[in-house]
Amino acid sequence: MSARVGVVVFPGACDEQDAVLAVDRTDGLEAQFLPHGERDLRGSDAIVLPGGFSYGDYLRAGAVARFAPVMEAVGDFARAGGPVLGICNGFQVLCEAGMLPGALLVNESLKFVCRQVVVRVEATGTPFTSGLEQGDELSMPVKHTTGRWFAPPELLERVEAAGQVVLRYTRGTNPNGSLRDVAGVANEDGNVFGLMPHVEHASDELTGSTDGLRLFGSLARHLTAVPA
Repeated sequence: MSARVGVVVFPGACDEQDAVLAVDRTDGLEAQFLPHGERDLRGSDAIVLPGGFSYGDYLRAGAVARFAPVMEAVGDFARAGGPVLGICNGFQVLCEAGMLPGALLVNESLKFVCRQVVVRVEATGTPFTSGLEQGDELSMPVKHTTGRWFAPPELLERVEAAGQVVLRYTRGTNPNGSLRDVAGVANEDGNVFGLMPHVEHASDELTGSTDGLRLFGSLARHLTAVPA
C-alpha cells in the first residue's frame, strides 16, 4: 500500500500539479490535494507545500499563506514528527510560520532568476535525504525573486552547528546571494525541510534531470521503515 502525500493547494500556487506528478512517479507514494481552507489532512503520511505565489505574495512571499486554516493542521502534524517539505514558495511559507529558521529575502540581483543549479547534500538526517550520501550533487532548476536565505549571525551559527543546513549551492551556482550558499534547511528535529530548488521539476529527463526523484524516493523509504 502506498503512503499518502498531501500536496497543499494555496490560491496563487502554480506548481501543485507538478508536485503531484513527481510524487506519483515515485514507487511507494501516492499524492492527494489538500485545500488551503480546510484543517483536514485526509490521513496524509507526509505534506508538501508547493511553489508558486500563494495569495499573490501580498505583504511578502508566504506571509499570508502561513495563516491559512490548513497550516494549523500542518503545524500540528510537524510537531508530531510528520515529514513536511516546502518547495520555493512552500519554503517561504514555512519560514514565515516559524517552522524553519531564517527568512527568504529578495535576490541580490533584485531580479527574477530561472536557471538550472547544482546543490550538494550536506545532511542526510531528514526523511527526504536519508537515502542520499553526504556530498552527493543534485541538478535542479530554480525560479524565484525572493530566494536569498538569511539568518542573523547567532542564528546562522546555531543552524550550522546543529547540522540543519541540508543543501548548499555548489561553487558558482548560487543564484540569489544566499548566505553561505544555503539552498535548503531543516528544523532541529529534521522532519521539516525547505529548499528553493524545484525538486518536482527535476523528475523527467526531458526537463534536464530526474535528481528530484531521489528525494521523493528517500521519503518513500522513510515512510516504509516507520511503523504506522
